[in-house]
Amino acid sequence: MAELETIAEPTLVPTPNDCPLPRRYADFATFGEALEYAARSEKGLNFHDPRGRLIRVYPFAELLEDALMAAWRLAAAGIEKGDRVALIAETNPEFAALFCGAVLAGAWPVPLPLPTSFGGKEGYIDQIAVQLASSDPKILYYPAEIAAMAEAAAAREGVPTQAWQDFYAAPAEPGPLPAAAPDDICYLQYSSGSTRFPHGVAVTHRALLNNLAGHAHAMKMGPGDRGVSWLPLYHDMGLVGCFLSPIANQLSADYLKTEDFARRPLAWLDLISRNQGTTLSYSPTFGYDICARRISSQSHVAERFDLSRWRLAGNGADMIRPDVMQNFVNAFADAGFKAQAFTPSYGLAEATLAVTVMPPGEGIRVELVEEERLSGRPRDLSRPARYRAIVNCGKPVLDMKVEIRGEDGHALPDHHIGKVWCSGPSVMHSYFRDAQATEACLIDGWLDTGDMGYMLDGYLFIVGRAKDMIIINGKNHWPQDIEWAVEQLPGFHQGDIAAFAVEAANGEEVPAVLVHCRISDPVERVKLHEQIRDKVRSITGMNCVVELVPPKSLPRTSSGKLSRAKAKMLYLEGEIEPYLLAA
Repeated sequence: MAELETIAEPTLVPTPNDCPLPRRYADFATFGEALEYAARSEKGLNFHDPRGRLIRVYPFAELLEDALMAAWRLAAAGIEKGDRVALIAETNPEFAALFCGAVLAGAWPVPLPLPTSFGGKEGYIDQIAVQLASSDPKILYYPAEIAAMAEAAAAREGVPTQAWQDFYAAPAEPGPLPAAAPDDICYLQYSSGSTRFPHGVAVTHRALLNNLAGHAHAMKMGPGDRGVSWLPLYHDMGLVGCFLSPIANQLSADYLKTEDFARRPLAWLDLISRNQGTTLSYSPTFGYDICARRISSQSHVAERFDLSRWRLAGNGADMIRPDVMQNFVNAFADAGFKAQAFTPSYGLAEATLAVTVMPPGEGIRVELVEEERLSGRPRDLSRPARYRAIVNCGKPVLDMKVEIRGEDGHALPDHHIGKVWCSGPSVMHSYFRDAQATEACLIDGWLDTGDMGYMLDGYLFIVGRAKDMIIINGKNHWPQDIEWAVEQLPGFHQGDIAAFAVEAANGEEVPAVLVHCRISDPVERVKLHEQIRDKVRSITGMNCVVELVPPKSLPRTSSGKLSRAKAKMLYLEGEIEPYLLAA
């Protein structure tokens, strides 16, 4: 009997970093035009498994072909221009083609989150149902793995559903598609913060492409550049910065699924190490934090990783903590990571994505600011001055204007803290079907971001969210200050603490702090409780409510950030049950 011949599986070759097609920085009238131009290049998207191994190469030409077939299927299913098409945003070619196909069909794709480990099954169903009620889509498309939850959420709102594999199995007959105009809505983006009162941000083609051009120029995207991302595609930084930008700016990109990063965060750095281009990759602060923590107990960093080509390590989506960034530098300097690669930025879905970006190579720059200035109260000369490091978030992107305004609505000079306002072509069209909320934040073409900060020599410094401010006896306290102070105690991680104001029995407001507790000994819990009370008293000058709660009790937004507003709501409703302390 002859031996069977062993046939090796073909080695996948990732899409290239460079090609002869001249790069255009998103200077197109519509996103469809951008996709058609990108399809003339050899570049594309590359999808990787949990260990960072390449499993699917998806050139832009193939994406365009699949998107056109998706558009024809949508048209055959009765989807018309202006209809909303809800999509569970999994990081794979199916989502990419269906999102682009919906745009080509004139519909508005509405990317919705995947389940996370926070909130459980019912919490996820509630979230999707509320966003479906807000966006009023013609249909919801979902991956088969979450069929039960997707169908349960859709059933509550009477929305038809279809699994991706069934959609792609349907025939695709070529036919006419509606023409798009620059001021047509391109997609709806839900901000990650609210599940009870969601706001669907309506983004036009013009706004999208202006913002994509803006951050490409700000990052000085050039030959050899290549993107790497694990960010979720339902969040503005993942969707706009890491999916739509590579298409409109003709950049090859590599992807890990968000849940794979959560299980194996160092796979992100492994992928960057294997990447043969000058690398662009963004992350919120917690992404850098978890990688530094994972590697702290390991050796051979230089042997495993090569981060020397990581030109732009973006920071965004949450408050940027210089101590975490320094820990990352300390952990990976031997692997060639350079501190000046850090690129702080500031943005929000209501501005499509980017508002300011730090010029590449300037790194993390901070100012030490007295806490009395941050809170707007006079300095207490009887106490030593306390300072907080405020990170420079860069300069406004192309065509964006930024102002700091006081309570009277007038612009403030440099170094004066006030509300951050921005204006430019990439500011949102509106909140979908919410004229009242739109009018509240869009005034004379200017967007009230809801964030507090100050300007200095053309750079923006973000202090915090105005709506998170804790105001006690006329004094302002940023919850971040309280949370960061408690995190300095041994055994705590970022996201373990939520601070907000509650009403005491006498009717006055007091600060409340919920803290993840991993200590089982009753006596040690009491000691920890007192330590936290003392620490918060040192920050606020008053006693506070301290509650030790089980790990993973504090809710997160769909992008993984702590949700103080939801933590407060769940606490007051009795949904978060604190540990009882021994007498």
